[in-house]
Amino acid sequence: QVQLVESGGGLVQPGGSLRLSCAASGSIFRINAMGWYRQAPGKERELVASIAWNWSGSRTYYTDSVKGRFTISRDNAKNVGYLQMDSLKPEDTAVYYCKAALGGGGEYWGQGTQVTVSS
Repeated sequence: QVQLVESGGGLVQPGGSLRLSCAASGSIFRINAMGWYRQAPGKERELVASIAWNWSGSRTYYTDSVKGRFTISRDNAKNVGYLQMDSLKPEDTAVYYCKAALGGGGEYWGQGTQVTVSS
């Protein structure tokens, strides 16, 4: 079992920044990938960014619309994943969810955090 708790969402003006956090607890030693998804009203949930790691290193993925603006990272010592979001746009408004994938199978979701970009 893995528990994920997101935080850091809120209201920000266009061009502003937010940093989302995803704190993991439980069987964290089995986590080998983490992703951030978002779901806007009336739209399907989409993958925004992900990071996967193994003994040789890590690799990241970003959807085209956030490349150069968002940065995904992790702090293994604190068991926290982050999504740094800069140059935010109104179209980034959504509920953001983190997901953890376990080696050998299985995935867990957080409860979501609202991000609203508006003037």
